[in-house]
Amino acid sequence: MRFIFAGFGGQGVMLMGQILAYAGMIEGKNVTWMPSYGPEMRGGTANCTVVVEDKEVASPVVDKSEVVVAMNIPSMLKFQNFVEKDGYLFLNESVIDREPDRKDDIHVLKIPCNDIADKLGNLKVANMVMLGAVIGATNVVSKESLFKALEKKLTGKKAKLIDLNIKAIEEGIAISKQQ
Repeated sequence: MRFIFAGFGGQGVMLMGQILAYAGMIEGKNVTWMPSYGPEMRGGTANCTVVVEDKEVASPVVDKSEVVVAMNIPSMLKFQNFVEKDGYLFLNESVIDREPDRKDDIHVLKIPCNDIADKLGNLKVANMVMLGAVIGATNVVSKESLFKALEKKLTGKKAKLIDLNIKAIEEGIAISKQQ
């Protein structure tokens, strides 16, 4: 399955991709992760592609994707046409206040990531809400593998945030099941 995660720098787009790739590796799948940054780090555009497959992955380059995650309006506008027919377009409804141009031949899931993260007490976990929604809708990896990947990635001082991130993922999974 091919994924594109996109948003502003600082929204945790790269972390979403890395954790998904780690979870795929934990399950013994073949994975690639390829980052792409705009000219600025925070506030600039950022996106990454992730491929998670049972078979060998020929290339990390993704021009068509089963899943596109847009954390902001510019990302939605840029990547909505990369979604394959019957694929998924995940939108951060807390930030994206308009409809995508394309919605007739794809599944559009609107996830209020920032609102849920705020309810949990930390806006920085909005990305994990979205990642949970992606996993809940696609089942590309298990949530248990995702949690293990999170523990592998969040070490040192960040380890204290693991429980909060797990709660955010669980919220995302739950909301994806309601759509």
